[in-house]
Amino acid sequence: MTVAKGPDAFRTISEAATELGVPQHVLRFWESKFSFIRPMKRAGGRRFYRRQDIDILRGVRALLHDEGYTIKGVQRLHREQGVRRLILAAGVELDASEGDAAHEVAAPFQAPPPATTSEAAHSAALQPQPAPLHEPPVFQAPEPASIGELRQMAPLLSQAARARLTHVLGDLDAVRLRIDRLLTTQ
Repeated sequence: MTVAKGPDAFRTISEAATELGVPQHVLRFWESKFSFIRPMKRAGGRRFYRRQDIDILRGVRALLHDEGYTIKGVQRLHREQGVRRLILAAGVELDASEGDAAHEVAAPFQAPPPATTSEAAHSAALQPQPAPLHEPPVFQAPEPASIGELRQMAPLLSQAARARLTHVLGDLDAVRLRIDRLLTTQ
């Protein structure tokens, strides 16, 4: 007969993986991508997860798997809104006694100031991305020779394809701006 652990007991990586419904290697991968995931490590590198670690991981899982965020999107969400936002994504209610020290919680969410056009396109990376559609192409369009031809083809694109292209265009604009800045500083 095994005794169930209390809610505040430390969890091994296998127990945490089972509780979260993800493989152990995913937890190790998330630890490498998210600096705010820091389980306690004992001799030999064994990981032990506290209740607040599990709450944070549950939020990361919800954002990545359920809400469609990318890894960079979750990183930005943490940077801009703090750990509290990640925990709230998991549906975990925080009370006043679980304040900043227990979860290293940032200030409550405040709406950012209105973004400029390029910032708005770049901040789209934070928004949940639609799952990739695996639909066969409706037609085989020829390669456009000019921007004008591309604009004529725009009505033929699906809404999801148009959103993906808009996202890529925003990324390309950001890269162009960085290159311009680098070239002017040399």
